[in-house]
Amino acid sequence: METNVSLQFLGAAGTVTGSKFLLKVQGKTILVDCGMFQGIKELRLLNWENPPFDPKSIDLVLLTHAHLDHTGYLPKLVQLGFRGEIWGTDPTLDITEIILRDTGKIQEEEAKQANEKGYSKHHPALAFYTLKEVDKTIRQFRMKPLDHWIAITDELKVQFRYNGHLLGATFIELEVNGKRIVFSGDIGRTKDWLLHPPQKPTQADVLLLESTYGDRLHPQEDTKARLKEVVTHTLSKKGSLFIPSFAVERAQALMYLLWQLKKEHELPSIPIILDTPMGADVLKVFYQSLPWHKLSAEETLQMCEDFRIVTSYRETWEIIDQRKPKIVIAGSGMVTGGRILTYLS
Repeated sequence: METNVSLQFLGAAGTVTGSKFLLKVQGKTILVDCGMFQGIKELRLLNWENPPFDPKSIDLVLLTHAHLDHTGYLPKLVQLGFRGEIWGTDPTLDITEIILRDTGKIQEEEAKQANEKGYSKHHPALAFYTLKEVDKTIRQFRMKPLDHWIAITDELKVQFRYNGHLLGATFIELEVNGKRIVFSGDIGRTKDWLLHPPQKPTQADVLLLESTYGDRLHPQEDTKARLKEVVTHTLSKKGSLFIPSFAVERAQALMYLLWQLKKEHELPSIPIILDTPMGADVLKVFYQSLPWHKLSAEETLQMCEDFRIVTSYRETWEIIDQRKPKIVIAGSGMVTGGRILTYLS
């Protein structure tokens, strides 16, 4: 039986953000990932353009993982009329909710500030999407298991496979009339501090491969030894170490490395602080998702006990006022916002 398949690249082509694949097959219109464009203004403005498809025509959204460049456009899609289901693994949907709520809050705050200070050319300035629209989006989430074929139609099925990279991340296999299309998503490393090695597809008639770093090799540096060296150097000068970090995965990996150094008596007894609300929320997902990573429940708890996990902005200022040496992990990873700027200023 011959099947016509239409596939469009609507992001992550010519740039590394805004990942969206529009697939039409078996009478269904499916969006694989639904990312927001990030980076320079020219790219960010693409988010405000009308999409080159009717959001109401989309039957289903499949998510490879939770990062904003793969999920950040979801509330806008819902705002424009999408009413279908959004499928992903349990940790992916949990972390997506955290990220979208954080983004929605920032969008609302920025719009409010622009209106109060009058620096926007739009009157009034509007949030790209609101927390209310994030709430609507989350109601369309449907958790799907790993390694289990799920029927979309009689001739079309989908499977989510473990991919490392990020808690809950998968590559997606779609099978139509015996032909298999594989969407790689972002692929994790075979040797990761926290996550298991990614699985590999056994077959593919069409492979769509993420290749942001396809033209380079990861450095072979001993990360833990380098971190110890930086901490030791900073403390020898009676200084404090402030580490800008992405809240999702990177913050937890840094926590793990510092915890290991402390366990091995390679660090002096000084306060170690995690000051990123989103990072703290993701940490809770780590505890709820034990099969997805290498740490046991006991190890996760022990790691958290060695850190001061900040819960309020008032605590941030208390920590700043304490002039003794300390190690602080804070967002954002690109030093473009977040609490790291408060510490640095």
